[in-house]
Amino acid sequence: MNPYTSSGSVATMTANVSGNDNLNDLGDGPRQPGDPERYPVGAVTRRLMGYVRPHRISFVASFVSAAISVILQLYTPILIGEGIDLIVAVGQVDFDALLPLVTKLAIVVVGAAAFQWLQGYCVNRLSYETVRDMRVGASDKLSRMPLSFIDSHAHGDLMSRVVNDVDQVGDGLLQGFTQLFTGVITIVGTLAFMLSINLTMTLVVVLVTPLSIFAAGAIAKLSNKSFTAQQRIQGQLGGHIEEYVGEQKLVDAFAYGSNAQQRFDALNAELYAAGERAQFMGSLSNPGTRFINNIIYAVVAVIGCVGVITGVPAALTVGGVQIFLSYANQYTKPFNEVTNVITQIQTAYASARRMFALLDAREQEPDAADAVELATPQGEVTLEHVDFSYVPDRKLLQDICIEAKPGMRFALVGPTGCGKTTLINLLLRFYDIDAGRIMVDGRSSRDYTRASLRRAFGMVLQDTWLFEGTVADNIAYGCPGATREQVIEAAKRAHAHKFIVQLPGGYDTVIGEDGGTFSQGQKQLLCIARVMLTDPAILLLDEATSSIDTRTELQVQAAFDELMAGRTSFVVAHRLSTIRNADCILVMRDGQIIERGTHDELLAAGGFYAELYRSQFAQ
Repeated sequence: MNPYTSSGSVATMTANVSGNDNLNDLGDGPRQPGDPERYPVGAVTRRLMGYVRPHRISFVASFVSAAISVILQLYTPILIGEGIDLIVAVGQVDFDALLPLVTKLAIVVVGAAAFQWLQGYCVNRLSYETVRDMRVGASDKLSRMPLSFIDSHAHGDLMSRVVNDVDQVGDGLLQGFTQLFTGVITIVGTLAFMLSINLTMTLVVVLVTPLSIFAAGAIAKLSNKSFTAQQRIQGQLGGHIEEYVGEQKLVDAFAYGSNAQQRFDALNAELYAAGERAQFMGSLSNPGTRFINNIIYAVVAVIGCVGVITGVPAALTVGGVQIFLSYANQYTKPFNEVTNVITQIQTAYASARRMFALLDAREQEPDAADAVELATPQGEVTLEHVDFSYVPDRKLLQDICIEAKPGMRFALVGPTGCGKTTLINLLLRFYDIDAGRIMVDGRSSRDYTRASLRRAFGMVLQDTWLFEGTVADNIAYGCPGATREQVIEAAKRAHAHKFIVQLPGGYDTVIGEDGGTFSQGQKQLLCIARVMLTDPAILLLDEATSSIDTRTELQVQAAFDELMAGRTSFVVAHRLSTIRNADCILVMRDGQIIERGTHDELLAAGGFYAELYRSQFAQ
């Protein structure tokens, strides 16, 4: 039995309430190479630029548009200053020179606005394309992760990384790139324009500006940890909510709502505290830098006025002072804008770290370079001295030996936790064994591609799974090209046709998430029909009829007998009456096969199987 609980189990919720959630977040527990905290800002930036690179056309267009827009905006103060100098006093205005200047000013302002719009369009396009690629990469990564990874991490947290964290990265990119393009060009352009007018006043502006940079940098450094903690706790909260909603019936049945609510309240309070710290630290940036920038503005104004009156430190006109005041404001504006969006940028970097931690997590071992396709499986399965454990220091399966010829029916019985379902997982290579060999048709299962190996198996589990779609789509899940007639035939063989045709839309009835209002038995019948349609060479039935009433079970068992004819079958069953006709019954206890034989042979031996059988039918 897998010691890791799924995200939708009450056991997981119990562990979470007790605070034992170190398996539910990649950032907790022993540090791994993919831990979010191990990603410095420079490394994250380089990774993000790797996603931007394929969309370099939008990137370049954004930069060029930003450059033209900023240059036109920087040219505006010069025109305004020249206009001011043409207005000497009341009645002393040089209209002949002023009117062309106003016309030029209007053209410059409209041009700056147009290129600013074009920059916004390109940045939006760049951001959305980049986020799309990130989300595709994250989704593709999850499809390559081993089942052990999915089992040992909260599903809600993984979904939060693919959905919420990627969105936060997109918002940060949108804000960050906009400010980066305009900010860098504004600073460089402003310096160039100021230097062309007056060197002394330029030095005054430049020398007092670093105060703003130091203030913004210090606050950003302090707030970084708070934003990282905020995103981590948000992922934990998402995982808890996914568990709570997904198993609401169990939560209510066990009157567990108050405990789950306590866990929610604790996580929510922790998120509130982390968010409050992060937002407070982030909110200090903008007013802090604005205060320093206002000081810079006042210093330039005072020195400029002194220059107009005395010619020291520089001889300026009133229009010249206005130009420098405008440039002083525009020169410090990029620092204001960056600090204004520092919250989004910090959140984006924290989210990017979590996403990259997922992308860098160790994937399942790839198929061997010389792996072959299992094209026409015959159904021969052999296990040679197989050992396996989920946790290295806790042994589970030990020295398992099975030889199944094509068409043989094997039954696996034993107490809960003895390793029956784990054995099924190993046959499908959901997990790789620690020692020994699993052979299929005379070759190691590792010699085949995983996809072709798994196509050789048909599996029906105790826990049903149906997706949101039509009944026909759910039955044809493993065989998308099946015709409607083939779907109906499979449903008839599984004894599901009768209740399907009574549905409002028949086979076109749309099923809600996880089966909607269908009974557990009806969902099980649909899953049985699904595997019947695939017509596999090897069947794996893990308590496949456990949720069906006795009458229906007899009908389905007859259908299984027909389906299993000529096919190798492994049946996990607690109801021993369902496996009497098995060719070989494997009795497991504590991860070992302790007895094997037919039903009659095991009863005659009077061992553990006989004891189990008598306990089920004792009066």
